[in-house]
Amino acid sequence: MLQPRRRDPDRLLPVDPTTRAIARDLYQRVAEAPIVSPHGHVPAQWLAEDQAFRDPAELLVTHDHYVTRLLHASGVDLPDLGVGAPADPRAVWRLLAEHWHLFAGTASGYWLEEELDTVLGIEEPLAPSSADRVYDAIAARLAEPAFRPRALFERFGIEVLATTDDPLDDLQLHDTVRASGVSGRVLPTFRPDKYLDPDAVGFQDAVDRLLAATGRPGTFAGYLAALEARRQDFIEHGAVSADHGVEEPLTVDLDAVEAERLFAAVRSGAADEHERRVFRGHMLFQMARMSVDDGLVMTVHAGVVRNHHTPTFEAFGPDTGHDIPARTDFVHGLRPLLQRFGNSDGFHLVLFAVDETVYSRELAPLAGFYRSVHIGAPWWFLDAPDAIARFRSAVTETAGFSRGSGFIDDTRAFLSIPARHDTARRADAGFLARYVAEGRIALDTAERIADDLVGPLPKRVFKL
Repeated sequence: MLQPRRRDPDRLLPVDPTTRAIARDLYQRVAEAPIVSPHGHVPAQWLAEDQAFRDPAELLVTHDHYVTRLLHASGVDLPDLGVGAPADPRAVWRLLAEHWHLFAGTASGYWLEEELDTVLGIEEPLAPSSADRVYDAIAARLAEPAFRPRALFERFGIEVLATTDDPLDDLQLHDTVRASGVSGRVLPTFRPDKYLDPDAVGFQDAVDRLLAATGRPGTFAGYLAALEARRQDFIEHGAVSADHGVEEPLTVDLDAVEAERLFAAVRSGAADEHERRVFRGHMLFQMARMSVDDGLVMTVHAGVVRNHHTPTFEAFGPDTGHDIPARTDFVHGLRPLLQRFGNSDGFHLVLFAVDETVYSRELAPLAGFYRSVHIGAPWWFLDAPDAIARFRSAVTETAGFSRGSGFIDDTRAFLSIPARHDTARRADAGFLARYVAEGRIALDTAERIADDLVGPLPKRVFKL
């Protein structure tokens, strides 16, 4: 018979008894601190409508591409997981249980265990033989008022939660959330990728809608004014940041005449590959200029080849598990931007990478000089215990702790938010404890840093 799930209270902390004791005390200082989540993808609709989650499979499997990608790699077809087509949720859950052993040692498996145990209170371990019982237990939990989105938001202790929103979103859902009385702040984030990238699906239609919605002329100056107007509306609804997902962190400073020519070329579809690349680089440069002007924090998530497998994209759309990390070059790509704006007063630029080689070689040195630059926390494939430790080792000796962003969960999996923040707190406690045990920093310094990382630091970086 399977033994009841019992989570080790010292999980993820160092094994050495001396260091573990220090880490345990540091972790306990921050374990219950409020969650500050200034970048994520939880839909505002969930909190605005506050409806019960439909079923365990939809909540924990179908829409979590961390989970579906590994199942797909192991031979499970995406439609059988409810991706792109309706599927029996109990059958989806049984597939997860049948393949549960594949998640041993993965961050996805760790988070799901945390969600099942600490959020949902499910004691029975998941296995093929227990799949239906675990499913029924979760379904019963989700039917309770205490497991609706707003109640969980309060229970998780979320002080700030940022969503990710289309520039033409009217943000009425955020108004509804604000009027609902939830204790924390739920903020929109301006995400203009498909309005800036000529290679994005629907780019020309998106630009046409942007100009029409804002009443701006179809010139490059009108296009910039339209983006600025939408940014201002986001600011009036509480936004503090603009997020940019790019494969290549390239910036290009163009004069007005060349920018106008390129804009006309990309709108008409006449621009070649090189011209489209230059236009993307110029628009990232313009986004920095706008952040200097209006104060929105600029976050850049770079280095992911989106929709790597074209047949899967064509069949099921984006965010279906085949976005793959690539090498990046921040030093050369961002130099035009940093030459102009890198030390501008009030400009905050947070750089995220999934290429671990850039941490010590590029991001830490950049953040160690430019006032605007902050090192984004480990993201996507790297927001996992060992990767967080590697990140700290790579950047701390050059940039210290103060030049980071604080932990960013970057998730649409709502129930994983406390698990991810707890993971980061445990990993950082272990790293700080090692520094104390090795005599590299004093204990009171480590305590101050631990306190800073979970609240004051991200609030400073994101102007909260």
